[in-house]
Amino acid sequence: MPFPLPRLARHSLAALAFIVLAGCGFHLRGPQPLDFSTLYIGVGQYSPLGTALRRQVALSGTTTVEEDTKRAEVSLQILANERTREILSLTPAGKVREYELGQRIRFRLADRSGSELIPPTNITARREYTFNDELILGKEQEEALLYRDMENDLVRQIMRRLAAWRRTAETRDPAQP
Repeated sequence: MPFPLPRLARHSLAALAFIVLAGCGFHLRGPQPLDFSTLYIGVGQYSPLGTALRRQVALSGTTTVEEDTKRAEVSLQILANERTREILSLTPAGKVREYELGQRIRFRLADRSGSELIPPTNITARREYTFNDELILGKEQEEALLYRDMENDLVRQIMRRLAAWRRTAETRDPAQP
């Protein structure tokens, strides 16, 4: 039987662990500020991708989504949003055993005059899953869940790229402070 620690010792160890974690500099990644105040998102307003992008921009706290491209400081244009589904392996009977799902988004960021701030960029995500034709309904739901997960991952990648873009002195609008 292990020796039980007194209550005070347990609380002291827990407090010490908390202090060590707090002192190491670890903190959750919060919303990343964007270097522009208004953004037009060139993808369907009611599409899942458009909704996710609008939500993430709103969470940035520094930028609002503008519905008119002429009033927006910059424009995020989604040039392509493609999904793929490829067979990875077959059973000896010739039935599909595994699929690979993919999603590719191509986007660019431009200012009011149409000058590219971020040139056309491709980002991709891939997921693999096993398939069983006897569980077709469950596998369809799994596939939809994997596509939604990939899209969320791609939206976060787009937001990181938008947050990484910073204005230089040459690209600053003289009307902006």
